[in-house]
Amino acid sequence: MKKKLSYRDKLLELAYIYNVKEIQEYSKRRKDLTIGQIELILKKNKIIIPKDFKTNFFKENFSKPISRIKSNLIDYKEEKIRDKNRLFRRVENYKHDTTRKFNHGLSNIWKGIGLAGFNFLNVLPKLGVTVAKFFGDLFTDVFNSIYNQQIDQKSARKVIIGFFLIIGVSTAVVVGLKSYKSFDLFEKKIEAKKPEVKIKKETKKPEVKIKKETKKPEVKIKRNNVAEVILPDLNLKTETVIQLFKDVDYDLRKVRNDKLVKPIYFTQFPRDLDNLTSVQLKKETFIKIVLPLIVAENAKIIDDREKLKVLTEKKFTSDLEKQWLRQKLLEYKVKRSNLEELMIRMDIIPVSIALAQAAKESGWGTSRFALEGNAIFGQWTWDGQGIAPLKRDGDKNHKILKFPILRASVKAYKNNLNTHKSYSNFREKRNNLRKKGKDIKGLSLTDTLKNYAQTGSEYTKILNQIITQNRLTDFEPVRLVNSVKQVELKS
Repeated sequence: MKKKLSYRDKLLELAYIYNVKEIQEYSKRRKDLTIGQIELILKKNKIIIPKDFKTNFFKENFSKPISRIKSNLIDYKEEKIRDKNRLFRRVENYKHDTTRKFNHGLSNIWKGIGLAGFNFLNVLPKLGVTVAKFFGDLFTDVFNSIYNQQIDQKSARKVIIGFFLIIGVSTAVVVGLKSYKSFDLFEKKIEAKKPEVKIKKETKKPEVKIKKETKKPEVKIKRNNVAEVILPDLNLKTETVIQLFKDVDYDLRKVRNDKLVKPIYFTQFPRDLDNLTSVQLKKETFIKIVLPLIVAENAKIIDDREKLKVLTEKKFTSDLEKQWLRQKLLEYKVKRSNLEELMIRMDIIPVSIALAQAAKESGWGTSRFALEGNAIFGQWTWDGQGIAPLKRDGDKNHKILKFPILRASVKAYKNNLNTHKSYSNFREKRNNLRKKGKDIKGLSLTDTLKNYAQTGSEYTKILNQIITQNRLTDFEPVRLVNSVKQVELKS
């Protein structure tokens, strides 16, 4: 009985019938080509692929239309959710703007009342001078009349005593008003100085932060140096990368034993990584490049998670803490300020799963998307900057999301698993492991990632195979080496 050939075997048989040397060379070098790569090479050699190879009647007339309708419904639903989130953000911003304007108006009214009070106090001395002048003229006329006219001694004595009484009372009133004015001004100066001290304290902190972030000393890399190294877009060759790892004593066996990895961050893959003849060396180089990026993002998530725990236990939070919470709620797409849901979503992605998916989606760092767009995890986009797949169907317009650096791709991948509704089972199972006090490991969660690829359960089997064959579970507890300074490698 003749063995039933798979679609890939049929394509290889077709290549051997037409004597396609490029595919034969790959087979001799024991390099496995994907179905898409074989189809592309056959099309390049102007070989027509039979129609029955590609599809069948049921798939064309039933499966594809149903899946297309389903994807359109999902896109429509996601668009409505995005519109609703935009409306919520606008309402919240309008609320904050209204509150700020109201507070500003109250502040202006209070300042106006204070200025009116100051002006009234400034009028009092002039009023006192006018009153004193009036009484002075009056008493002068009285004394003149006493001098010019003969009056009784008793009447004169009463007038003199009344005069001195009036002078004493008016003097006491003027002195009291002046002392009240000086005391009020002293209190206002003290009150005005307090917010100035607060402003100075608050403005000093961001200045210190900016200095720390912008200060990047030029330091040469030495052996066993644990400083954080960021490698910019230098178009490094694979030989240079391997030599760099030797210079800094970066060895995966040591990482497996010590559970520590040095913070060396590459911004791109070397373009000639696929030229390595040793498959093992290629895989090790890929893991050495991607592992620090994944561990660094997990460390950042753990820090945010600890901060969230502290804030949830506090009765009162500051304005800066409230602003941080609002930012994280938007980042993790949590509605109605549900901090419990935020705690569930704000969690790490197992290192073994991230490495396995990066290897699968990027062809161990050799795919066109990884080299041209730093796209390690093959995330789709319909409106952002991306790279169009070569074998995309004519009725589809999706692209592979493009990133400026590799770490941005890692961050977007983790946000995708932590926020998208397709991976709610992944987050729920991860949270259950947390509650039971168990370690979060990749092999325990791979079965929840069926929605990541169209192949479903077959995709999760491949992930499990990559994790076990390459011993990726050894990297689960790996942490970054503590570094006291950040070093940037200059070209």
